[in-house]
Amino acid sequence: MTASTEPNGFSNHNGSSHSSTTPLQPGLYVPTVAFFTPEDTIDEETTAAHAKRLVEAGVTGIVTHGSNGEAVHLDHAERQLVNRITRSTIDAAGRSDMPLIVGCGSQSTRETIQLCREAAASGGTHALVLPPAYYGSLLSTDLIIGHFKEVADASPIPLLIYNFPGACSGLDLSSDTILALAQHPNIVGVKLTCGNTGKLARVVAGTRGTTFRTFGGSADFAIQTLSVGGHGVIAGLANVAPKACAEVMRLWTEGKTEEATLLQGVVAAGDWTAIKGGFVSVKAALKRYYSYGGEPRKPCAYLEGKALEAQMLGFSELVETERKLEALA
Repeated sequence: MTASTEPNGFSNHNGSSHSSTTPLQPGLYVPTVAFFTPEDTIDEETTAAHAKRLVEAGVTGIVTHGSNGEAVHLDHAERQLVNRITRSTIDAAGRSDMPLIVGCGSQSTRETIQLCREAAASGGTHALVLPPAYYGSLLSTDLIIGHFKEVADASPIPLLIYNFPGACSGLDLSSDTILALAQHPNIVGVKLTCGNTGKLARVVAGTRGTTFRTFGGSADFAIQTLSVGGHGVIAGLANVAPKACAEVMRLWTEGKTEEATLLQGVVAAGDWTAIKGGFVSVKAALKRYYSYGGEPRKPCAYLEGKALEAQMLGFSELVETERKLEALA
């Protein structure tokens, strides 16, 4: 299909634009972990069961192949398989309206476009794209902006920018860069895992009145995100405690600020354990507290002995809170 050119100079692929694309709903989005069998293949049954648990917990959307999802450990066929299973599970639960955001970041513009097309073909509604950073010293801001524009022009699904310096050799997109990209009709949001709430506030202010969505990238600053007009969080911790993470935002939105602040403290404490231990700690918590999860793909591995017990203790108060909320449902 021939791309049309918008008055702002951006190409409008497949007619996609902020006005014609259904905006992402504010709320809690969960970047799922990847599940493997003992034979190191995709565990299809657990992938479906986990997605079903999240849908039933009332999350707003699911993200595959984020930093929690071991995308760098998966080949293209495995990525598409996870997408298809997740999409079919969401649909079977009666939530065909639920967004499925797919991590599509790669080091070349060509492969990033390929991943976006494969994501759309396997059930994704949006693509979450990290900036290329392997050759960081060779990439100017203009080249990175050009990368995102070219991907957005070619992608059949809308893009969210993924700003996560920890996964990009320290590359940290500025609010100026994000706001420039937000003008593209096929770039509809950003996930800020940098934790810079000042940047978050600037992006919210600079896109106010549009359908561009600004999400915090961690559960430990949900209130800070909402307090400046952000649209929610995309939080890996919600694999372990989706109801607790969502409850923080519900309480804040309903004006129950003291209750929200107290619960945010519990969530932040659990999230610190997840931040320190990465996706491996999240999978370990699922295994310990919910009896599923499987091993991370090598060379990653669980902690052992006292180190593992100390890590699991970091999740204990959060899991207790989650179970209380589950009992109330």
